[in-house]
Amino acid sequence: MKSFCTSMVTAVASLSFGVVAAYAQAPAPAAPTSKTLEQVKARGVLVCGSNTGLAGFGMPDDKGNWTGLDVEFCRAISAAIFNDPNKVRFVPLSAKDRFTALQSGEIDVLSRNGTWTISREADLGLLWAGVNYYDGQAFMVRKKLNINSALELSGASVCVQQGTTTETNLADFFRANNMKYEPAVYATSAEAVKQYDTGRCDAYTTDMSGLFSERLRLINSDEHVILPQVISKEPLGPAVRQGDDQWLNIVKWTHFAMLNAEELGITKANADERVKSTNPEIRRLLGSEGDFGKSMGLTSDWALRIIKHVGNYGESYNRNIGDGSRLKIPRGLNNLWNKGGLQYGPPVR
Repeated sequence: MKSFCTSMVTAVASLSFGVVAAYAQAPAPAAPTSKTLEQVKARGVLVCGSNTGLAGFGMPDDKGNWTGLDVEFCRAISAAIFNDPNKVRFVPLSAKDRFTALQSGEIDVLSRNGTWTISREADLGLLWAGVNYYDGQAFMVRKKLNINSALELSGASVCVQQGTTTETNLADFFRANNMKYEPAVYATSAEAVKQYDTGRCDAYTTDMSGLFSERLRLINSDEHVILPQVISKEPLGPAVRQGDDQWLNIVKWTHFAMLNAEELGITKANADERVKSTNPEIRRLLGSEGDFGKSMGLTSDWALRIIKHVGNYGESYNRNIGDGSRLKIPRGLNNLWNKGGLQYGPPVR
């Protein structure tokens, strides 16, 4: 019996060693190809779907120069691919047209304050590459109404943009609280804000970030207040088409690279110097150690390119919508995970 058991153990060990040896000697799988990346490289420019005009997120000036948090994200992708943040063509898209443009291939990536929902992924054939801004819907009213809570809006007329999750959330909020309201629905946010400003509505509703931005358009912005209640979860982020995993990885890890850079203290100003760091996390991120860009069809210094040209997530946030901007939106949920927020970059390793 002992001889039989010994023979079986020897046989199993030999088999296991053979499997391991065969696995170790097998060639590494070829890196998957990305149709989108190939098209972008061949075209020589990234086509980015952007907002038609939302201060702090995506807006062109009178000379056609685009700025904003979502705009800089597309510039970061361009930097990773071309080592140039300016090889981007921005396509302004309304809420109604944004997803169709992505589905049809008119744009390579949609970076336009779009809420991540199950229906948009499962029904529209899209994928969200992450959340670059955690938001929530709220209301803006005139100070003279002396309203301090959204629960005091029963019977109010509310301006809202058509074809958005905002419109659905508005109906859900009033229904859940057994309140009545008069919806005033408009095709664009610009029209909805204009009608609110003229007094057509008692309140205007959209994402909290949008309220900060849209308030700047009002004739007398100081006469309006944003109510503190947040009535929904609005995870906003860039989206791509389903079926191109490598392109999804490029877009997704562009965001993660910017988050990790902020956490590691790597900035636009010190990125070149930090390449010399002995910290293994920094070395892997900046391409001094390992080659994590290869499987995505990028160079080993793909993240260094992003940070040198655009900066880390915190720098982009502050410049466009934080303390360094007119909006001055607190970081809140968009702070890093180790500073009380939800932003978290998976490790590069």
